[in-house]
Amino acid sequence: MPPGLHPERPFQCGRFRLSLGKPLIMGVINVTPDSFSDGGAHAQSAAAIEHGLKLVVEGADILDIGGESTRPGSLPVDAAEELARILPVLEALTQVGVPLSVDTTKPEVMRQAVAAGADMINDVAAFRVPGALDVMADSAAALCIMHMQGEPRTMQSNPHYDDVVAEVAGFLQDRAHAAEALGIVKERIVLDPGFGFGKTLGHNLLLLKNLGRLADLGWPVLAGLSRKSMLGAITGRDVQDRVHASVAAALLAVVNGARIVRVHDVGATRDALDVLDALNGCS
Repeated sequence: MPPGLHPERPFQCGRFRLSLGKPLIMGVINVTPDSFSDGGAHAQSAAAIEHGLKLVVEGADILDIGGESTRPGSLPVDAAEELARILPVLEALTQVGVPLSVDTTKPEVMRQAVAAGADMINDVAAFRVPGALDVMADSAAALCIMHMQGEPRTMQSNPHYDDVVAEVAGFLQDRAHAAEALGIVKERIVLDPGFGFGKTLGHNLLLLKNLGRLADLGWPVLAGLSRKSMLGAITGRDVQDRVHASVAAALLAVVNGARIVRVHDVGATRDALDVLDALNGCS
């Protein structure tokens, strides 16, 4: 059994109760003009909606919609602009048959996204903005609590840890407990170590190797490694040429304890996880 797996406890994701017996794939929809991964290819609503439908056909279990880039060096956008980007996509995809996640740090965006049908909020700031946890406590949506050292604009300037695995684990545990103290049940919470968010390549590799320690905290772990600069540093390949490295990283994350992988290349990742599932099921 993978580290931290509790098969009797499903993941309560808004309208959906998802089994974690097999790893879940979260497909990425960036409704931004400056995404690192796709260069704004889905910045218009129609293109983003079409992309979301394609990801479901390829095997996505969850869709993650983002209206503000969090790449290193990125600048924030205001809530009105973020909502104008995500709401048409969110509303168009509410009947697609899989949970919809919204990637945001702003309580006002969280509130309107949940009202429009979001099943999950994915917050790179770990719901530390005042009011964010209160919004979530008043909803039925799931929470993805992510670790980030610093902020997107400066996070890669000089990241430092004495013990990156212990420090990330301690932070995530504290934030999960803060959510539970407001009545948010454990079944609604997943943890994300935040690969590339205030971490060097060495930090990222240590976290990937030790994901089981995070899973053993008692909440499911989500891993987002897809197309990230750490894979470019390892392979020497540009963003659009990191499919193979991304699939390998997702597979390793699952083997090491992740129950959800956030990816851009859903079809390729689904094939790899199907092979792993077949191997695990053989006698």
